[in-house]
Amino acid sequence: MTDPKACAGGGDAPAGPAAEAAAPCPPQLLAAYGVLDLISHAAWVFDIDHGRMVWANALALQIWNAPSLEELCGRDMRADMSPAVARRLRQYQQDFERSDARFNEQWTLYPNGQPRTLHMVFCGHRLADGRMALFCEAMDTRQQSDPESIRSVEALLHTEVMISMYGPRGRLLYRNPAARDRLPEPQQAGLHYIIDRQQRARLRTSLRRQGEARIVAQVQTLQGERWHEISVRRCRDAVTGVPAWLLSEVDVSDVKDAEGHARYLALHDPLTGLPNRSALVESFQPALDALGRAGRQAALLFIDLDHFKDINDSLGHSAGDQLLVEIARRLRSETRQSDLIARLGGDEFLVLVSAEDVVQEVSAPIERIRKSIAGSVMLGQTPVRVSSSVGVSIFPHDGQSIDELLRRADMAMYRVKERGRDGISRYSSDLAVKAQSRLTMEVELGSALENGELEVYYQPRLDVASRRIVGAEALVRWNHPRRGLVPPGEFIPLCEQSGLILAVGRFVLEQAMRQQVAWAARGWPLLISVNLSPRQLADAQLLDDFVDLLERTGADCRSLELEITESMLLGHDRQTVHMLEQLGQRGFRIAIDDFGTGYSNLAYLQRYPLQTLKIDRTFIQGIVDDSPITELIVSMCRILGLHMVAEGVETETQLQWLSSRGVHEYQGFLFSPPVPARRFEALLEAHP
Repeated sequence: MTDPKACAGGGDAPAGPAAEAAAPCPPQLLAAYGVLDLISHAAWVFDIDHGRMVWANALALQIWNAPSLEELCGRDMRADMSPAVARRLRQYQQDFERSDARFNEQWTLYPNGQPRTLHMVFCGHRLADGRMALFCEAMDTRQQSDPESIRSVEALLHTEVMISMYGPRGRLLYRNPAARDRLPEPQQAGLHYIIDRQQRARLRTSLRRQGEARIVAQVQTLQGERWHEISVRRCRDAVTGVPAWLLSEVDVSDVKDAEGHARYLALHDPLTGLPNRSALVESFQPALDALGRAGRQAALLFIDLDHFKDINDSLGHSAGDQLLVEIARRLRSETRQSDLIARLGGDEFLVLVSAEDVVQEVSAPIERIRKSIAGSVMLGQTPVRVSSSVGVSIFPHDGQSIDELLRRADMAMYRVKERGRDGISRYSSDLAVKAQSRLTMEVELGSALENGELEVYYQPRLDVASRRIVGAEALVRWNHPRRGLVPPGEFIPLCEQSGLILAVGRFVLEQAMRQQVAWAARGWPLLISVNLSPRQLADAQLLDDFVDLLERTGADCRSLELEITESMLLGHDRQTVHMLEQLGQRGFRIAIDDFGTGYSNLAYLQRYPLQTLKIDRTFIQGIVDDSPITELIVSMCRILGLHMVAEGVETETQLQWLSSRGVHEYQGFLFSPPVPARRFEALLEAHP
C-alpha cells in the first residue's frame, strides 16, 4: 500500500450513508468483535466501498497513529489512495465474493505520511448490510525485510506492466494487479487471448526451441482488443520449484495507433486523401499481381491536368488546391470500388481499371473520366474548366510491374502534350525508342558545353523606317558531332527539364556580352537581346552572375536587352517583380517575347519595368487579311509607350503594313535567319 492513510483501501466506491461511513462502530458491533481484541498483532476491518475503517484493535491504532477508534474511523482513506491500490482492493473484493480466498502479501502503509512495511493477511468479511469488507491482520516486517525487497513489492503493485506466471499445464501461479485488471481468465497456458492463431503457434514453437520469445500481438483483453508487446521466458516457481513460464506484457496500443496514423500519412496525399506515390508498391502492385493470377487485364491511366500552373499563377495556390480536391472527388465518383486511384503529386493522377478484355472495355470509362474532369468548377467566384492529357498503358501487355506501367503511361501522356494536350494516347514501342533517344541526348547535352559544341547565332533586328541593322537577338545552337545542327526545339526543353538551362543561359549571355563589346569597338554599337528562361529568372544568383559577367567582359548593360515570355509574368509574383526591377536599375532593358501567345493580364504591362514588346510571328503572318488583334497590340504599345519589335517578318507586304502602323523594328527571314557571328558581320558590312 503506497498512499498516506491507505491500508488496503477502496476505489470509486458507491455512495453510502454519510453517518454510517464516518461514525465509529456502535457498541453492539464492537461486542461482536470482542474476541478479535485478543489477537496478538494489529487487526482491522476496512469498508472497501466507502474507503473507511469499520473497526480496529489497539495495536492497529498504534500502527495508524490514531488517538482513538473514532478518529481512525473518521478518516477518508480514499483521499490519498493511488489508482493502483484502489484497483487491487477491488480485485480482493471480487475474489472474496466468489470464494473464501485468503491473501498473504507485503504492503507498505503511510500513516501520517510515514512508511510502515508490514506482512499482511487479507480475507473477506461480510458487513451487516451484506457488503463485502476486508479483514486485515498485520505483522511488522521491519526486522526481516531489506529495502530492495520492500521496493520490489511496491513496484509490482503499482507498475502498469502486466506480469503473470504459469505452471505445468497452464495453471496460473501468479498475476500482479495490472495483469489481473486487464487480462481475461487464463486458459491454454495463458496464450488464448492472442487473437492471431498463427502468432500463437509461432510463439509456442519459439518457447519450445529457445525457452523464450518476444512478440507484438493483437490480444483480447477485458477492455477489448489491444496491442501488447509480450515477453515470455522459461523459469521455476520460487515456492514449489516446478518449471514455470513468466510473462510480462506492455500495452503498446497507443504506439501502434500512432504508427498506423504515420503509415497512413506516409501512403496518402494529405490534400485529397488519395493514395500517393509511396502507396504504389503497397496497393497497386499487389492488385496487379492478383489480376495476373486471375487472368484479368488492366489499364493504367496517367492523367495530367492541362495548364494547371496557370490556375495557380492567376487565381492563387488555394484555388489550385480546391481544384485538385474536386478532381479527386470526381475521379472517385466516376470509378468503380475495385478501381484504384492515386495522386502522384502536383496535377498528376493515376487510375487502375481492370477488365476481362481491357483494350475493348477501357475506352468508355476513360472518356467518362475525361468528361467529368472537364466539367466547370467554381473556384471562389470564378468558373474554371480544365482539360486533361491521358496516357494509357496495358497490363500485362505493356509491363508486369507498376513501375513499368507507370513509366510507359507517362510516355504516352507526354505524347498527348506534344500534340497539343486535351487527348488520350496509348503507349506504343516507338515511344520507348523516342524516350531512349531523348535520354541519350540529355546525357550528351551535359558534355556539349565542355566540348565546345554550343554556339551562339545572331538574328538581325532592323529599323523599319531606315532598313538598317540596329540590333541582334542571340540564339544558342548545338553543333552535334554526329547529327549536325540540332533544332533548338529538341534540346532547349531538355535543358529546361534537366536544369542545364542555367549553365547554357550563362554561356549565351557571356558570349553576347563579349560580342557586343567587340562589335562596338569596330563601330557597330548594336543592342543585343538575350532570352531568359523561367529557371534563370527564379535563380537567386542571377543578378550576381550578371554583375560578374559585366565586370569580366566590360559590356555596356544599356546595350543589352533581356527577353522574357509573358507567361513568366503570370500571378504578378513578388520575386519576379523584384528581380526585374533590380535588373532595370542596373541598366538592362527588359522585353516581352512572343507577346500574344500567353495568358497575361494586360494591366501587368504597366506594373513591370518593361521597355520593349515583341509581337509574336503568328500575328504578323495574318496581318494582311485579318489584323484586328495586331492592330490592338500596336495601339496598346503606343498608349503604354513601349518599343515595338515584330518577329517573323517574311514578306515585303508585311513590312509595309508594319511601317504604316509605326512599328519600330522587325526581324525575320525577309532579311536574314539567325547566323553565326562572322556571317552577321558580313551583313553589317553589306548594309552599313
